[in-house]
Amino acid sequence: MSLLVTVPTDRLAANLGDVPDGVELKIWDFSSPAPSRRIDIVVPPYMGGSDALSALEGLEVGLVQSQSIGYDGVADHLPSGLTFANAASVHEASTAELALALILAAQRELPRFVRAQARGEWEPVFADSLADRRVLLVGFGGVGTAIARRLIPFETSVTAVARSARTEQVEGIGSVDVHGIDELPDLLPQAEIVVLSLPGGAETEHLFGAEQIARMAPGALLVNVGRGSLVDTDALVAALGEGRIRAALDVFEQEPIPPQHPLWTAPGLLISPHGGGASTAMNPRIARLVRRQIERMLAGEPPLNVVLPAS
Repeated sequence: MSLLVTVPTDRLAANLGDVPDGVELKIWDFSSPAPSRRIDIVVPPYMGGSDALSALEGLEVGLVQSQSIGYDGVADHLPSGLTFANAASVHEASTAELALALILAAQRELPRFVRAQARGEWEPVFADSLADRRVLLVGFGGVGTAIARRLIPFETSVTAVARSARTEQVEGIGSVDVHGIDELPDLLPQAEIVVLSLPGGAETEHLFGAEQIARMAPGALLVNVGRGSLVDTDALVAALGEGRIRAALDVFEQEPIPPQHPLWTAPGLLISPHGGGASTAMNPRIARLVRRQIERMLAGEPPLNVVLPAS
């Protein structure tokens, strides 16, 4: 059996290393014509946007292997008849690291120290801890569980919320009682830190609007490493302006944030430019996933992580 696999960068090709016999590897970043009308596995550019998938129109493709976990909007652009897999297992650790970094930076007021350093000023502060804080994780998939595993050693009290209530066994933690999303209004006032890691889409759009934000405890920290659409930007800006809550966000409804947007100057807000998965952990992990997909296809086994089957 022979396979044609395309990847968008020389770096990913190098990370893949030697491919099995019968596998031809080519570089295709979607900016030029496809190297063949038939491609067995296509890896699109990272962060290229779902509209880039229109480059696959008219091609016969066995598997479209994304480099991202999220896939909201993909179904609207993916040509019919193609199978789409996301990058579960690639970004969870890196995104969880950033979530933890945002929490610590906000709690210990690190941006204040950076500004003071630039001014050459010694500016100590009695800051909020992470230890002993009540953390509410809204979303308990791969990223949510990775965040939980990192929070527990910091002596926090962690409560998890997902679409439906369940009891789940989490490696490194044990049994976790996960609350249903319907319990969110009652849980929010008890939390000092709220971390969002849900996917986007119609079901979660503006989940945190004015009503839910108003239910948050005074001075609570809202962290979003899921999708920008989870939070109503106008409602958040209003709450920040009134000093009711704080926020540390990696994702936004509009990216990049436009110049002069009120988010840039909103008090109590720490901005990260959508870098959850953008770390050195990504390259070897996406290469490992692509290699596994190649091996499974060669063995006649179904691919991993299929989120949109061929229609």
